[in-house]
Amino acid sequence: MPPSLIGEALVEYPAGATGAAELILELVIGTDGAVRDARVLEGAEPFAAAALAAARQWRFEAARRGDAAVPARIRFQLRFREPERVPQPQPEAAPDSASTPKNPDRPPVPIEVTVSGQRPEPLAQSFSRAEVRQLPGAFGDAFRAIEALPGVTPIASGVPFFYVRGAPPGNVGYFLDGIRLPLLYHVGLGPSVVHPAMVSRVDLYPGAYPTRYGRFAGGIVAGEVTQPRDELWGEWQLRLFDAGALAEAPFADGRGHVLLGGRYSYTAYLISLLGQDVRLEYWDYQARASYRLGAQDTLGVFVFGSFDYFGEESNDPDDDLFSTEFHRIDLRYRHELVGVGEFTTGLTLGIDRTRVAENAGTARDRRAELRSELRTQLGTGLELRTGVDAALDAYSIAASISDRVDGEPDAEPAPRFDPNGQPAAGPPPLAEAPSDDERFRILFPSRTDQVVGGFAELGWQATRRVRVVPGLRADVYASAGALALSLEPRVSAEFRVSERLTLKHGLGLAAQPPSFVAPVAGFEIGGLPGGLQRSVQSSAGLEYALPDGMKLSLTLFQNAFFNMTDLLSLARSSDDQNLQLDTRTRGRAYGLELLFHRDLSRRLGGFLAYTLSRSERSSPVGLGHIPSSFDRTHVLNAALGYDLGGNFRAGGRFVFYTGNPSFASPAGISPGDRLPMFHRLDLRLEKRWPFADGGGFSALVLEVLNTTLSKEVVSRDCDDQRCRDQAIGPVTIPSLSFEGRF
Repeated sequence: MPPSLIGEALVEYPAGATGAAELILELVIGTDGAVRDARVLEGAEPFAAAALAAARQWRFEAARRGDAAVPARIRFQLRFREPERVPQPQPEAAPDSASTPKNPDRPPVPIEVTVSGQRPEPLAQSFSRAEVRQLPGAFGDAFRAIEALPGVTPIASGVPFFYVRGAPPGNVGYFLDGIRLPLLYHVGLGPSVVHPAMVSRVDLYPGAYPTRYGRFAGGIVAGEVTQPRDELWGEWQLRLFDAGALAEAPFADGRGHVLLGGRYSYTAYLISLLGQDVRLEYWDYQARASYRLGAQDTLGVFVFGSFDYFGEESNDPDDDLFSTEFHRIDLRYRHELVGVGEFTTGLTLGIDRTRVAENAGTARDRRAELRSELRTQLGTGLELRTGVDAALDAYSIAASISDRVDGEPDAEPAPRFDPNGQPAAGPPPLAEAPSDDERFRILFPSRTDQVVGGFAELGWQATRRVRVVPGLRADVYASAGALALSLEPRVSAEFRVSERLTLKHGLGLAAQPPSFVAPVAGFEIGGLPGGLQRSVQSSAGLEYALPDGMKLSLTLFQNAFFNMTDLLSLARSSDDQNLQLDTRTRGRAYGLELLFHRDLSRRLGGFLAYTLSRSERSSPVGLGHIPSSFDRTHVLNAALGYDLGGNFRAGGRFVFYTGNPSFASPAGISPGDRLPMFHRLDLRLEKRWPFADGGGFSALVLEVLNTTLSKEVVSRDCDDQRCRDQAIGPVTIPSLSFEGRF
């Protein structure tokens, strides 16, 4: 919501001036509604000086994103008219001010406000921070809310990995403010790896996503960080299993801002009270600082990271079952092109590390990425968005913990040469079938990967009712001596049939290197064996605006996948023991998505998200096209929230999905059989105590995922005579938290 003027914009007509004048001001409005900065874009003296002096006294209702006040930069048009010289009975009486609106014979000075912003992406599905707070089962985390959107198919209840329109978890990309994340959630069904107050909105692009994102053949999950505020603010949260806080403050008269946040779990202590010989812990941190060098230039630094550990209480390092961590430092420069766009450039440095002692593997990735982007208006109804980015990943992989001594660098393999005396590319030839360790070394060699890419996207408002966004992305990959090129055209379009009905379409190509079965920090298949994974993504749908803030959308989609590394979808559909992490397959997914939505932050709000879909793969054992191992025909999320009065608010979410294909029967493989369906009910109850002023509050929140204590059947084992279903759970997560905002 743009800022709105409180009262009237009064300016004294300058003494000694004559005639009419028109000025355009640029105003920076703070989160308290005060004018923090003002300058004249168009207009002459002495009107300019008079306008600037008066503008700093004006007050506005601050701009808002969701329920949070945000700073805004606006254009403000002001017109001067020479005052009428009306004879006065007293000669010493001063003439009227030109801009005083109290004279009924003089028309009021018109005020025109232009707000510059980015249009919502046609194919994006979004949750704001304010709405996520009210979503039962999400625990206030915007990234956790993604699993409730249409097109998202969970692997299992509460498990933080999902398919998006048939694309496996390893083909879904995660981004925060344009920075790539290796994972989204903490271990042990934990919260997201970023403090929720840091995220203002999360967008899901299930297909044909914008060209500024790339290198993933599935969907994109993109989080937008909160904008700096010109006031001290913060949030805190104390829960049964962790505690977190975040605070931000301005400095240098609002030219700079600094933010600190983080979260720490004490689950290890709680588990020890239960007498279990297990350790489970996690923490994360965020720090951000920015400084405005001038009216158009800003420098910023953003540092964040995450750590997870799961193992047994022991001094033996082999009892460390799993640990993972990542850290990022992002340096960014932003230059505003007044009235037409902006230019940003940034450098991101990072390190990812994962250790899996049980499988005798450890991985480390040192990453550097440089990117630049230009967004500019080319004319009326035309916006260009273009940029380049390059990334370098230095992977250090140890196939066995015993292969190295702690603190020593990983051993490098001896150099090899081809018959011409040139260095040989690729893995060494094997005289016999490789062992598991050898296979691991082949797929995950220590190496340095490079990728360079660029994109261009044109937003064209062809008519008042038609908007088309064509784009092209190109990437060149290099890994272990192998090269690959990808050209990915994409287009999205909106056709506004009426004030309420809009048609939306998307079509695009996407590609990525071979991927691991799920997002794990530091583990990426090397050498491009088998080439790039590719997909063709298409969708067509409509959106209808209903009365009283309600919205209905219906989308048909079809995706085709080529050269996929999707072991998850094949492992349970075949008795073939030769399946490997780099086994390739083709696939397709098609279906229908329905979303009925009214913002959950309203007094009565809710949504119904339903997906009817089919996801198939080419069978490696000659069965033709078979259902993916995680194909679920029906997926339903229904949520409702209501303000009970007295600052009490209650909500519930019902989750239902049909079972996966079982691929097992007493007679052998039977792709027609399915596991039992699953459902659960999540509940949330909040009591809030608002502060007297400033919009702050404290609250007590009771939230439970799976209050029905439902168990989920995840597999079926059969012998020659009978079958037995294997269930997990009930996976139930209770949470009692004391939280608030100031």
